[in-house]
Amino acid sequence: MSNKKAVEVFSDWADSYLNFERTPKKNIFWLDTIDFLCKRFGNPQESFKSIHVAGSKGKGSVSVMISSIIEEYGYKCGLYTSPHIVSLAERIGTAAGELDESIYEEALKELMPRVESIIPDQLPNEREITWFELITIYAFLCFRKAGLKYAVLETGMGGRLDSTNIVMPEASVITPIELEHTEFLGDTIEKISAEKAGIIKKKIPVFVAKQKPEALQVFKEKAAAEESHLYYIDDEVKSVSYKLPENTENPLMHIKLEFNRFFSRPIETDIRLIGKTQAENASLAALVTKVLFPDITEETIEKGLSKAKLPGRFEITQNPYCTGKKLPVIMDGAHTPNSLAYTLETFSTIFPSNPAHLLFGCAQDKKMSELVKLLLKNPALFNKISLTKPGCHKQSSLPELVSAFEAELKRCKDEKIAQHSNVILPEYKSYEDYTEAIMRALFAAAAEETPLLVTGSFYLVSEVKKVLSASESSRAGDSL
Repeated sequence: MSNKKAVEVFSDWADSYLNFERTPKKNIFWLDTIDFLCKRFGNPQESFKSIHVAGSKGKGSVSVMISSIIEEYGYKCGLYTSPHIVSLAERIGTAAGELDESIYEEALKELMPRVESIIPDQLPNEREITWFELITIYAFLCFRKAGLKYAVLETGMGGRLDSTNIVMPEASVITPIELEHTEFLGDTIEKISAEKAGIIKKKIPVFVAKQKPEALQVFKEKAAAEESHLYYIDDEVKSVSYKLPENTENPLMHIKLEFNRFFSRPIETDIRLIGKTQAENASLAALVTKVLFPDITEETIEKGLSKAKLPGRFEITQNPYCTGKKLPVIMDGAHTPNSLAYTLETFSTIFPSNPAHLLFGCAQDKKMSELVKLLLKNPALFNKISLTKPGCHKQSSLPELVSAFEAELKRCKDEKIAQHSNVILPEYKSYEDYTEAIMRALFAAAAEETPLLVTGSFYLVSEVKKVLSASESSRAGDSL
């Protein structure tokens, strides 16, 4: 094929197709194109049993947890998630990692010529095939080539018209809903919930995470209309407790989950995914697998949860530029008010002493004012803040971010003066060049021997991981 890996060849080839993730555009969501593609390839989505996961937050974490438990139970289980952080192969694999390279190659050899041979007027309404439709059918083909028994599929953005909604799953799973992508999904919780509820299928059980009342009502009505049994997490879980890690060199969070039924004892284990929401995600994943596989043991679920990992979710690594003690770099792709609030809460609990450094960047379509208010809610948390773009692949506006930050900083300053408070507000700088911002933030945190939190966008996390990886490679070369 070439010296490139198959997923890299796929990426180069598919880049000419409309990519919503890079260039959001309205009125490009439908199911007839993915239906056409699936039929053209012999319906590969029917070669495995699927669990379908939608929601606003946590769906990637829940997906990897479910997949990891099913693998521990003894079934080969695929995992299709988005976005990826470094490699496109992160989207198509298993909970343990990538598939064999031969699988990606064989699937691509099947995919490319048969897509390229499509005559435009054969396509439904002659619509252009999108990038996400291509990677979805590619995932289906990979899973069929790998002979997987199960696969956990995470929706892209919505649900009802998402390309993954071509499957008839064993279970539908819906994580918490919040206002997101309102220009595409609707401007109320009810409208967004209706889009997510589109994955609920006739007489297929649906598992629902803790929700706002208006969201839950939408899901209950949809489940009733589809004659689907709805398992609501608040009705099934007695308690969720967790203990954040004290050792940040090998960070593990202890969880204990008590259920009202199905389980003979509490689920208790250490997990790699950190934060209150991850404990809640674990309870949902445990419930889904126990109902689908009634004879699965608590020990199997615990082992599966303990092995689940996902990059860019409060991921802790070490700053390579410090010469003395080891200093943590924490990377989290939180980009909504709720997710950022949880990230900051977790960060301040694990790192309570010494003001830290912050590297922040977000896409243009995010709620910048709300995000900035959260960043400055506790002015003592950070003493230095670097603002930048979240890479080059996502539309962003650094001037807008800086303007929102300065307005909130002024409000905080006026409030402190009025309260006669002597709290020192953080210093900040903005960098148009995100690579410069990353390097300066890493060096500054190392020089002052303080943790560095990177958040606001998975795209920014991706760029930081590239810098860290290059540093590791360089140091490895120097040691030879």
